[in-house]
This record gives sequence, structure tokens and C-alpha cells, in this order.
Amino acid sequence: MSKYVKELISRDISRRLEGVDDALLVNVIGMDANQTVVLRRELRSKDIKLMVIKNSMARRATEGTPLAPAFEGVEGTLALVWGGEDFVSLVKEVSQLDKSSDYERFEARGGVMDGEQLTADRVREISKWPNRVEQLSILSGQILSPGATLVSQLLGPGGALASQIEKKSEESADG
Repeated sequence: MSKYVKELISRDISRRLEGVDDALLVNVIGMDANQTVVLRRELRSKDIKLMVIKNSMARRATEGTPLAPAFEGVEGTLALVWGGEDFVSLVKEVSQLDKSSDYERFEARGGVMDGEQLTADRVREISKWPNRVEQLSILSGQILSPGATLVSQLLGPGGALASQIEKKSEESADG
């Protein structure tokens, strides 16, 4: 492949990855064409993109970007996966596919998050984190909890006082 063609491909890859800061590297080598088509369709339905890329081209295309650390020291042809609702959701989806018996050759190999290279073990660890929706749920619970406590503390003594007043009024009406 001539330098000119490599430069064109590299620019195309750079353009496609523009704005992508976090991504995963997966191994799809050994999957047959039918499995690959099904995998891509499944990922596309979740707004996740997959691009098989030669490491040297990836290094050239991501040079000076937050994705560059992902390709440091990796060998073999890999696929770059990015997109989804948020990075943790992407990691959870890839980890689920990694464990799935439908795609036996599919394997998470690492990635990059916030400019930091991730190992396969670190990817598995991140898959246990709460995703954006779960984090918002936890946060709203933490925000509402003190308010609920305050309301119960304000209503508790008032309720007891109202009960005592009602009891006294019943006693005075009877007596």
C-alpha cells in the first residue's frame, strides 16, 4: 500500500473517530461472516459502532488524540468499539457479549478511558460499575433522603400533639 493511500485511509479513520474520547478494543478474529453480520446488527441497534482496524493504521489515525493510548503495545488485528449511551453502558454490553456463547471468539482486549489505557481485567472491573441511569437513580435517592427524613421529623411531633389534643377534646366532650 502506497504512502498516499495509507494517508487517505488514516484521514478517513481520524474523521470517523472525531469526538470519540473513550473506546474499547475487542478481538473478532475467527468469527465467521454470518456471526459478524449479526454482531454488527446487534451493536448498531444499541448505537454502538465497531470498526476492524490494523494497529499501525490505528496508531497513525489516533496520534495526538485521547484514543492513542489504547493502541500502545497491542498486537494483532483488533476492532475498535465506541458509542452507546455512555462508556460504562458500552463496557457492560461488550462484557456481556464476551461472556455470551453466541460469539465465542469475541473477546474484550482493553481500551481507553479518559486518555488512560485499560487492560482486559480493568474492562471487566468497569463493567461492574453503575451506568449513567443507575448513577442518576442513586443520586436522586441520596438527594431526596434528607428531605424525607426532615418531613418525618416535622410531622412526627405534630401528629403526636394532634393525637393528644383529640384525646383531650373527646374526654372533655364525654365528661
